[in-house]
Amino acid sequence: MGLHLPDAIRLHAAERGTSAALTCEGSSVGYAELDSRSNRIARALLAETSVGSRIGFLARTRVEAGEIIVGAAKAGMVSVPLNWRLATAELTAVARDAELTFLLAEPEFRDVADAVCDALPGLRLVVIGPSEEPGVPAYESWLTAHPDDDPGRGTGADTDEVFLQIYTSGTTGVPKGVLLTHGNFYADTTELEEYLWEPGSVALNALPMFHIGGLGWLRVALTAGANSLMFPDFAPHTAAETIEREGVTHAFLVPSVLHMLTELPGIEKRDFSRLTLITYGSASITPALLRRSMALFGCQFMGKYGLTEGGGTVTQLPPEDHVPDGPRWHLLTSVGRPRRGVDVVIADPETGRPLPAGTAGEIRIRSRHNTPGYWNRPEETAALYDSQGLLCTGDGGYLDADGYLFLTDRIKDMIVSGGENVYSTEVESVLAEHPAVSEVAVVGVPDELWGEAVTAVVVLRPGADRPTEQQLVDFTRDRIASYKKPRRVHFVDALPRNPNGKVLKRELRARIH
Repeated sequence: MGLHLPDAIRLHAAERGTSAALTCEGSSVGYAELDSRSNRIARALLAETSVGSRIGFLARTRVEAGEIIVGAAKAGMVSVPLNWRLATAELTAVARDAELTFLLAEPEFRDVADAVCDALPGLRLVVIGPSEEPGVPAYESWLTAHPDDDPGRGTGADTDEVFLQIYTSGTTGVPKGVLLTHGNFYADTTELEEYLWEPGSVALNALPMFHIGGLGWLRVALTAGANSLMFPDFAPHTAAETIEREGVTHAFLVPSVLHMLTELPGIEKRDFSRLTLITYGSASITPALLRRSMALFGCQFMGKYGLTEGGGTVTQLPPEDHVPDGPRWHLLTSVGRPRRGVDVVIADPETGRPLPAGTAGEIRIRSRHNTPGYWNRPEETAALYDSQGLLCTGDGGYLDADGYLFLTDRIKDMIVSGGENVYSTEVESVLAEHPAVSEVAVVGVPDELWGEAVTAVVVLRPGADRPTEQQLVDFTRDRIASYKKPRRVHFVDALPRNPNGKVLKRELRARIH
């Protein structure tokens, strides 16, 4: 049995209290201070709302985000990290669905926070920074006004207690709150050993806190007693400087970030000798990019495949399988084998029948990490699991004879661009509102930088003024998040369809690749 996150903080506060736990922009919070501050946050929340309440926060990857998650868990409440990249209307819909009672927001996101508060009367707002507005306390004065005695939640007795609600889109593009319990999310001894942690390890976290990757990386680093170096504003050159200057030993990087770093002028002159392990995932990676990255950084690499509903990692490709030459080089195209305690079954997506090695189908999983379901969505929760209790991922793949998983086309029509999930139906719905658009289909096309580029294929209305590619992209600007916008637009006379009228997206991808 591993340590739940609040218990891990309690343990490290007692054993290594002065060691840095969270660091951001030159300022650090030690484990004893993190324990104390998260206790104060818990007490502040309990003074104004009740156990089980949903606590939203709009914050980049900063110290405060980690404090809030731990503090809410100690209070028996549920953290709802909000995707600050969404449009205001999208964020408001998520906040309303989550039934937030409390919102903490950085000044940078104050306008959208105010809009959310206007839409949810009674929602309590705290500004993560200075605030001179009556009734809207500043973060530091808010938490320090309360005692630091520990409310005591988030222990081994609370295994089945939900403490995270992470929003991810469904096949219809409507955001759903994925529930994760302490039992879903704790890091056990074996998992910690796999990351090669040592005393003094420094873990770079450049992933957003609304993403399962960023949250999972924070969880494992804090449970290991490492220093989580929080990186709020990613830029390739500053990331490279930070890795070198701060002596980063561990990092979780998505393939698009690895691509940016390998293309950075003069990157080969930097000293990355203290790097021990780079973990990568959240999107597909090409063997060519993986080889370049391995040669540049000269450390161990570990690949990951997972999903929010599966509590993060499902399979992993360990360092010993990262051999670019020789008879096992093909494993670089694999996402590895199931992690300990996870069963992966390749099933016929229609019948649910298990398929033999080498045959592609839907990836389905059984694991303690699997979500108990979606918030207030019993029908979608029921559809998530098959009759055998396996979680239906919607992803396609096959297992080879040695149990390595290889990803293929997705069963669900979802695009992964820069590590973010984009659902075609959502983008299609926006583009279809343009007066010149008759029909539209959106697909993901392989892209060296983004993993997949969101690509729109458009049929124009007869006689309509022909928009340019850029005009159609601009049309989506205020309607959906920036990362969902099409990066390419193709104009065609007709969309390919099967006899039932369904658009053949696989054929579209082949045409425009």
